[in-house]
Formats: sequence, C-alpha cells, structure tokens
Amino acid sequence: MAATLLRRLQPVLALFAAIAVLVVAAPAAHADPDEEGGTKTLRSALESAAKGHIEAKAKLESSKKRQVKLNETLKQSKLKATTLEARVGEIANRSYRQGRFNTMTLLLNSTSPDTFMERALRLDQMAQVDGKALTGYQDAVVTAQQAKTAIDLEVKEQKKQVTVMAKKKQQAEQALASVGGGAVAGGFINANSPLAKAAPRNSDGSWPKESCTVNDPTTSGCITPRLLNSYQQSTNAGFKRYTSCFSERASGEHPKGRACDFSAAKGGFENVNASGGDRTYGNNLAAYLVKNASRLGVLYVIWYRQIWHPGTGWRAYSGSGGPAATHTNHVHLSVI
Repeated sequence: MAATLLRRLQPVLALFAAIAVLVVAAPAAHADPDEEGGTKTLRSALESAAKGHIEAKAKLESSKKRQVKLNETLKQSKLKATTLEARVGEIANRSYRQGRFNTMTLLLNSTSPDTFMERALRLDQMAQVDGKALTGYQDAVVTAQQAKTAIDLEVKEQKKQVTVMAKKKQQAEQALASVGGGAVAGGFINANSPLAKAAPRNSDGSWPKESCTVNDPTTSGCITPRLLNSYQQSTNAGFKRYTSCFSERASGEHPKGRACDFSAAKGGFENVNASGGDRTYGNNLAAYLVKNASRLGVLYVIWYRQIWHPGTGWRAYSGSGGPAATHTNHVHLSVI
C-alpha cells in the first residue's frame, strides 16, 4: 500500500522538483541589488546636501539673469536721462530768465487778437513739449535709481546663495569622510556623451516638486515624472541593459520613485565586480548622467566606489560589502 501511495505522489513530487529548479535558476536580471551601501544617516545627509546645493544654484542663476535685465534697464534709463538733460537745462534757463510775469506780458502786449491767439497757441505747445521732457527725465532718473537698488539686492542674494552652496559642499564632504570616503577621485568623464532632453523646470529655474505618480517601466511600482525622463533619455542614448528603479526599502530614494539601478552586465545584476566591456558600459553611463546632471535634476550618481555629488564632483565612496554595496556591478542614479 505504501508503494502504491508513493507511485501516486511521484507526479506531484516531480512538479515540486521542477519548481525548485526554476527558482534556483531564476535569471539575475530580477535580483535587485542589496541596500545601497553606507548608512541611512549617510544617505540622508548626502540627499540633504545635494538638494540644498541644487536649490541654491538655481536661485543663484535666477538672480544673475535678473541682474542682467536690470543692468540693461539701468543702462537705457541713464542714456535717456542724459539725452534729456540738455532739454531740461534749456527749460530751466528760460524759466529763470523770463518767469511767469514775462510770459503774461508777451500775451498782453499783442497788437491784435490774432497775434494774441498765435502766441497763446505757441506757448501752449511749448508747455506741452516742456512737460513731456521734464516727465520723461524724471521717470528715467527714478527708473535708474530703482534698477540700481534692485541690482544691489541681487548682488546680496548671489553672495548668500554662494555661501549656502559652500556650506552644502562642506556637509557632503563631512558625511563622506565620516565613513572613510570623500577623497577627490578621478571620476568618469566622456566628452562624447550626448545631451539629454531636459526635464521641465519652474519659470524661476527651480525644480517642481514631484511624487511617485507614474508607472515604473522597469518594475510594477511607481516613479516620478523626472526619473522617468532620466530613464527614457538614458535608453535613447543607448544604455539599454537591465534597469530596476522602484523597490521597497527602508530608506533612500528607491521607495520614493526617485532612483534607478542600471546593471553593468547584459544579463542583469551579477554578484561580481564589472570588468572589461561591462565596466566600460558603466563608465560611459556614469559619465552620461553627470554630463546631463543639470538637465535631468541629478542628486548624485554612484559607480565603482565613487560618487558624483553636485557640490563636490567625483569623490571616493566607501560602501562596505559585495559588488552591490560598493556599486561595482551597477550604476546608481538619484534625482531630486
């Protein structure tokens, strides 16, 4: 009877065995990297410093643009005032020489009604011309003064944002140094990297706030529109190897839909350090993302024990663990 029962169970046991083989042999492409390396505190510090730097830079650039317009306004106002100065001087001299009494005398001494009306019309025309000249001169002087005051305020604003950027750079350096990283690194640069299509900005140059609202084409989760643009632009530039963006994690940008991991190997995330063509692929991708950082809204890029931060450039990044933690098998991208 036991033998009969065993024969009946053989198909079921074979099915379980097949499933076990499939699970063990699942392709690496679906195995997300481990935690991003470093601590939650480190990631939060780097994110805060990067956001602060990017926001300050946007304010700085916006202020410089306003200053350019104000300088042109000041220039044109001064030119207009200078042009009208001679005319204003003539009016002042004539008023001083003749005065109101002499003007009335010219009218009263007219020899006929026609002469009186002719002189009255001419005086009225002169008054209108004089009035326009005086008003134009006054407006030009006031506009110039206002532009100069506004320019002084923009200069103060620019100094303020430069100070903020320096502070954020220092914060990033301190955060990296606290885990044994932060040394200046050679980085990844490729002059031939193509330009990406820029993600939308606000009218003042700042980045609009976005949340996880669009479907992630790499997983069943969601990502921000800005990250979707980064993913699409990277794909269009030829970086089409396996990518995973959204994932449920305890911290970092992945669960917020603001980060992607790009595998260096064609088959997916392999538990080995990338070498040869795979490493070259990662080098080129990292260089592409950094070259287009201001277009894509990049917070930071991590690849092969180095991190690019907007305030510091490429620095050493000491993640502890295997290839996933040290980012030697995938390129990590975080966007603001």
